[in-house]
Amino acid sequence: MIRVENLHKHFGGLRAVDDASLEIAAGSITGLIGPNGAGKTTLFNVIAGAFPPTSGRVFLDDKDITGLKPHELFARGVLRTFQIAHEFTTLTVTENLMMVPGGQRGERLLDAWFRPRLVRSQEAAIRTKAEEVLEFLGLTHLAQEPAGNLSGGQKKLLELGRTMMVEAKIVFLDEVGAGVNRTLLRTIGDAIERLNQERDYTFCMIEHDMDFISRLCDPVIVMAEGAVLMEGSAEAVKADSRVIDAYLGTGLKNRPKVPA
Repeated sequence: MIRVENLHKHFGGLRAVDDASLEIAAGSITGLIGPNGAGKTTLFNVIAGAFPPTSGRVFLDDKDITGLKPHELFARGVLRTFQIAHEFTTLTVTENLMMVPGGQRGERLLDAWFRPRLVRSQEAAIRTKAEEVLEFLGLTHLAQEPAGNLSGGQKKLLELGRTMMVEAKIVFLDEVGAGVNRTLLRTIGDAIERLNQERDYTFCMIEHDMDFISRLCDPVIVMAEGAVLMEGSAEAVKADSRVIDAYLGTGLKNRPKVPA
């Protein structure tokens, strides 16, 4: 689904992404790991349109999407979440979900004035969709809670829920497990698995928790110093001497988590 060819992103003399090439297969949950500074988030930002690449190409279903803006990629079904959740703090959980779909009639002044029935009808349909998403994620009891009051893990679930309000083809998850307790992390993992298996979502996720990666991801891509170091199963990655060296730890095989 996604193909990255010889991608570079430089910030002055810093080569954050340095000739990275990789593929993300449709229907997969692909893990992206590597030590801090490996270029993982920068790679996400380039693919998702936040940064233009210095050079190289990005393809979606063999169509060149290099340099497209985030809203253009959003319209094509390319979505991402962030390590720090970006909720509307004063809006309710339901309202946060209802904000996602684009082209809403209530945003058009003429429709709001002269077609109020159409506006109400569309809003009711979007609200119903939001309620279905909340039920899927087990957040119905928080529907009317201001999103700013949610815990870190609940905000991550809400971010995942926002991707469900549109027709997503691929979702890039940036450290969805960061700061999340183990119970909620299991819930998030269950939701990702269900979206993948039941709704054909494709995921690519940056994560440091190797237990979480091992449970969900195949394949796992390892980055180091801006480039792709290797790709394989989670077990193959954990046993590879190059990965152990990249993480500067001799006991990686026996540790449940990659160092942050």
